[in-house]
Amino acid sequence: MNIVIVSPSPRHLQDLAIVLEDNGHDVFCVEGGKSHLRAVVEQKHPDLLLADGMCCDPAELVQVEHVATHHPATAVVLMCSSQTPEFLLQSMRAGVREVLPSPPAADALLAAVSRVAAKMVTSRPARAPGRVMSFMSCKGGSGATFIATNIAYEFSQHKSVLLIDLNLQFGDALSLLYDGRPPSTLADVAANIDRLDASFLAASTVKVNPRYHVLAAPEEPTQALEIKPEQVDAILSLAVRNYDYVVLDLCRNLDPIAIKALDRSWRVFIVLQATLPGVKHGQKLMDVFRSLGYPADKVEAIVNRYDRTAEIDLDHIQRALRTHKVLSLGNSYRDIAASINQGEPLLKAGRSNGVARQLLDFAQALDPVTQDESRGLLGRLFRKA
Repeated sequence: MNIVIVSPSPRHLQDLAIVLEDNGHDVFCVEGGKSHLRAVVEQKHPDLLLADGMCCDPAELVQVEHVATHHPATAVVLMCSSQTPEFLLQSMRAGVREVLPSPPAADALLAAVSRVAAKMVTSRPARAPGRVMSFMSCKGGSGATFIATNIAYEFSQHKSVLLIDLNLQFGDALSLLYDGRPPSTLADVAANIDRLDASFLAASTVKVNPRYHVLAAPEEPTQALEIKPEQVDAILSLAVRNYDYVVLDLCRNLDPIAIKALDRSWRVFIVLQATLPGVKHGQKLMDVFRSLGYPADKVEAIVNRYDRTAEIDLDHIQRALRTHKVLSLGNSYRDIAASINQGEPLLKAGRSNGVARQLLDFAQALDPVTQDESRGLLGRLFRKA
């Protein structure tokens, strides 16, 4: 569960965070009082807001009521050292879920969090499974990771997204988005697969923004050898129940783990450059996908860093791959290199760049919510046989 704690006491923040994080919750702490409530909820969109020490001034409950009214998906629990019957009644009228002592005992805190979690599960309407998209380079350095991380970023502007780095030995997707070490990696989740649930999965990810989570590749290449296909399948099965989109950054090895991921994918995008080796590798991948029985509309090709004056043009690539869709992205080396080096998506840094606009159109065309509105984009994006 995604939990925000607001308290004027640094000691309370530390103690509460330790208890909650040890039980698999994602915790964000804010030192302060009522003035921080609205801003932090609007920024973090937590499942649960724990507000400490707000039990003396009735004006504080006005801030709490605003959160409860304008953010109904966020449950509010207060922690107060003194609790009069009048205050408890006012709190419930303000939309507070529970009132606990300040500071609460660990078991009382966890019991309250469990009650909130149970209430969330029963109150949420059934949701359609999320869609899985895989990006795979035909040849090293083709740019599949850059494209995957940027497409996932654009989806996260309106939908929940989990990007999983399945380049198990040399994955670096997180470095394009975040400067730091992840709390856990795919190897850690796989090693604790018996603990796997929505809270554990979310707590194991890096939050690029409230709707964009990344499950990083193992930090040591040898850890990849311990990950089993059935573990990855279990993670994907849970992910599609909790995220609108699951974006996979795959290596080129067609091993049992990659096949599990590809089988689950709604769309598979192979990324190549307009070079002879790139096209040859693309042909081999397309042949493998056909042998696996994938339908023609499941696999599409992206020609990255495409130059219209290139010796190998899109028509040639389309015929060689025997595909009915080829998307091309232009070359903007300086801006893309800066985006990668700064660990910031190109679509976040600025959308005036030509490649950024192409990526934006691509993401909008893929999103089923906006697909009808973007139908005119498809003719511009794709060349049809």
